[in-house]
Amino acid sequence: MRPVAADSRDSARASGRRALSFLADLSQSLAVSLDLKTTLGPALTRTMDFMHAEGASLFLLDPATKLLECKVCAGPVDIVGLKLEVGQGVVGRAVAENAPQRSDDARRDARVNTRVDAETGFVTRAILCVPLATAQGPIGALEIINRRDGGAFDADDAEILRLVAAPMALAINNARLALEVAEQQRIRREMGLARSIQKSLLPKRRRGKFPLIGVNLPAHEISGDFYDYFDLADGRLAFFVGDISGKGLDAAFLMVRVASLLRWNGKAAPAPAAWLREVNTELCETLQNGRFVCAVVGIYDRRTHQVVIANAGFPPGLLDHGGRFEELPADGPPLGIIKEAEYGERTLDLGGAALYLFSDGATDVREGARARLGADGLCELIRRYAALAPEPRLRALISELKRRRLVDDTTLLLLQEPRGSEVRELLALRFPADPREMRRVRAELRTALDAEDVAPELRDRLVLVVDEACTNVMRHAYCGGETGTIALRVTRERDMLGFELRDEAPCVDPARIKPRDLSECRAGGLGVAFIDATMDFWHIEGLPGGRGNRLVMRKRIAAQVQNDRESD
Repeated sequence: MRPVAADSRDSARASGRRALSFLADLSQSLAVSLDLKTTLGPALTRTMDFMHAEGASLFLLDPATKLLECKVCAGPVDIVGLKLEVGQGVVGRAVAENAPQRSDDARRDARVNTRVDAETGFVTRAILCVPLATAQGPIGALEIINRRDGGAFDADDAEILRLVAAPMALAINNARLALEVAEQQRIRREMGLARSIQKSLLPKRRRGKFPLIGVNLPAHEISGDFYDYFDLADGRLAFFVGDISGKGLDAAFLMVRVASLLRWNGKAAPAPAAWLREVNTELCETLQNGRFVCAVVGIYDRRTHQVVIANAGFPPGLLDHGGRFEELPADGPPLGIIKEAEYGERTLDLGGAALYLFSDGATDVREGARARLGADGLCELIRRYAALAPEPRLRALISELKRRRLVDDTTLLLLQEPRGSEVRELLALRFPADPREMRRVRAELRTALDAEDVAPELRDRLVLVVDEACTNVMRHAYCGGETGTIALRVTRERDMLGFELRDEAPCVDPARIKPRDLSECRAGGLGVAFIDATMDFWHIEGLPGGRGNRLVMRKRIAAQVQNDRESD
């Protein structure tokens, strides 16, 4: 006889495959037409039957009245036209809190609106409701009522219904756009909304000492890249990153489906190679038009610092052992091509190393007419910012890639145990935006850099850079007449100096602040060119609220300090 645990896993996987097959069919049926009357009614009935519910309804938020109105329903009671305020009842709370709502005993739940039961004689026992989420906020809610077996809905039901709501939200937004704008405008906004929904499906950043950080940069409005990570029942972390072949809305819908498929299969915690085989089998049966998927899956044990990964046609990962990189090539072909494909696994002892997984967009970036960055160029960027903690390091890498020209979707996933904080504050000043203050600022900055044994030549260049930056703030941000202050903070993390300037002036346009071509014979722009030539990294951004700017600059000093000590 087979062990009970094995039977349970088989049952869970079969249930997951059934759910994903339903999601795939539902997404395709919603994409057939932009006429909501044609698509949403049958989709809601199929959802009700799949969830083994007695009734279902879909509410949409009216932007003008701010009321939720039932547009479609299925089951024994017709509530089409019923209107609720945001926050009213289970449906209203799902929208107000942008989170699933569950009622296991509706008759005793104060959130439940009993008016419909009183008027129709229908008895509501259990309710599950999820928002129709987009990055701009929920546009409505999807609700199911009463399990047919008399039981209550559980967490798995909530997760499935949340995934069902995603393509419904996308279909609803697409239909609305088709009615509002001309054809070209409709396409642009449709892409933007699809990207928003894609972003809403990416995992939320976990703060604190969490070892996984990811970011997704679309080359255009929507992306064919994706990533996710989640906790397993035994405490380990599962993660994946992938790239869908092709572009456009077809790739966006397929991204939702494949990400869901990988997540459902990964929840059962199979070995990464088996995880890929199961997903590959499903995709080979359903993918059309030559589509395929490149992906890496992995499981990380924080207790042992051991990570096991399997790569299906994805670009080779990089394991950074303190500046020495180990390349991790693919262990098998992309998903959806060869049904009998086999995949290998790699077991890595992470320790203090950093694992980088990235789509080919990261190495395909261009800078003007220059050749692609390539793996070697990416390694150089990683070395440049290796002294930073994982999160600021990833931000610095993304800023570097954005400064170049993205030609493809770019996704980066970084796995590294956070180090203890090594950031020391060297100087913190707040002073009026007045040129007469700069003499004192230069003197205090020079003293702080001398205390860190910064080479005199570099020290003077750094002081001049800060002076130029402050002068530009006074001249251009404050426009020479507006009063305000400037805050300067200087830090050191290992061999990396950090300089941060904040002001209270109106937000500037970062796109207009670029170093000028020094071959041009004209005045102005030399300050930014000097900053660009001196610093390893710099970035400017406007602060929330329309006022205030933040300039961040970093410079590695290890080589200069070491040379000084050797000469002594």
